[in-house]
Amino acid sequence: MQIPPSPIRPLLRKLLIRGLAAVDASTAVCQAISRNGEELRIGRRRYDLRRYKQVVVVGAGKATASMAQAIEQRLGPLLDHGLVVVKYGHDLPTKRIVVAQAGHPVPDQSGQQAAARLCARASELGRRDLLIVLLSGGASSLLPSPVPGVTLADKQRTTRELLRCGANIREMNAVRKHLSRIKGGRLAELTKATVVTLILSDVLDDDLSVIASGPTVPDPTTYQEAMAVLKRYRIWRAVPQRVRRHLDRGCQGLVSETPKPGTSLFRRVYHHIIGNNAAAVTAVTRAAREAGLRTLVHTPAFTGEAREAGKRFGTLAKKIMWGGKRLQRPYCVVAGGETTVTVTGNGTGGRAQEFAAAAALEISGLAKVWVVAIGTDGTDGPTDAAGAVVDGNTVARAQCLSVDLKGALKRHNTYPALKRLHQLIITGPTGTNVNDLYLIFVL
Repeated sequence: MQIPPSPIRPLLRKLLIRGLAAVDASTAVCQAISRNGEELRIGRRRYDLRRYKQVVVVGAGKATASMAQAIEQRLGPLLDHGLVVVKYGHDLPTKRIVVAQAGHPVPDQSGQQAAARLCARASELGRRDLLIVLLSGGASSLLPSPVPGVTLADKQRTTRELLRCGANIREMNAVRKHLSRIKGGRLAELTKATVVTLILSDVLDDDLSVIASGPTVPDPTTYQEAMAVLKRYRIWRAVPQRVRRHLDRGCQGLVSETPKPGTSLFRRVYHHIIGNNAAAVTAVTRAAREAGLRTLVHTPAFTGEAREAGKRFGTLAKKIMWGGKRLQRPYCVVAGGETTVTVTGNGTGGRAQEFAAAAALEISGLAKVWVVAIGTDGTDGPTDAAGAVVDGNTVARAQCLSVDLKGALKRHNTYPALKRLHQLIITGPTGTNVNDLYLIFVL
């Protein structure tokens, strides 16, 4: 883990390690699953493996290689085979489960090929088989399986428009589910097996229908809602004609809806959330208090535009410093969240970097004040940075180096600016993905 040199570096490293360890995908799977002979326990449910002809694992997400390793360890020779799909560079060695790599956040041909293989494995299973599905953040992009009449290129263009327009994950996935043969409960619909899904949640309220676009969950959204999202963000005419035609046909009842709540097929489908953002926030908070900091958890979690959220967090730091009731140092604020970025232009950055840059402008001139923003998966936007740490001197340092931080934020080009200022945090793939963490330090 590369953290810029500063007085808080040892403390920040300790807190981040604790937070990430609390939601480590491998550890979470091992805690959720145990086996006693041929009895498998997942959460509070027990499965007699003698009743099943095959035990098969499929899945997708940035953290599913770690999850696959752990489930191999738990099941041993009782696991027949499996396939999971991860983002390029997030693979790990496995024995019985194949780990395929694919594109994220924009789906690619490798993902489409892996999705076809995954669907084929699931559809071959019968009533006496057990299908374990592993899901973590990123699965929606990693499993592109376009409906008939829509091409991969159509989904790529639609995804790019959704990523740039500022739609939140719930809105994006409403569209994705209605263009897919896997999402929105369709994976569960494909198979006759008993399905058990282990989920590392990257959705703040742990809504099962939103996480990974809910491939094994009944879908409450409709074609009308998917169309409304594209029109609300004024990208209806920007998406391909084949996408518009399919959604139009869905609204007219000419193509089938995703399976809805109450559908009988979900009686054989079970779900277990094994980690989430709240667990990471709790672990960081506990570590900060153990380190002697007076620590507050900020609620609710941050959502909305990253720059606006970062500005509010920076303003909170100023209030701590200059408010009517001065708080005794050392002080720490911990928050979670998932913000969005409405992109204009062709800059390079990510939501955590925008959050940090906006906060830096607010805390400019404050002594011994730092703001941290980091994506728990280790990748913030299409960059090699997990996030950034800024302080009260960041803006002054930028001026000395002729770095236009405010302009970079406006152009969504924060990565080059923060890299030149040596403010980026680099972790590499972390083996988890539970949204973002934000911290204020006042020492």
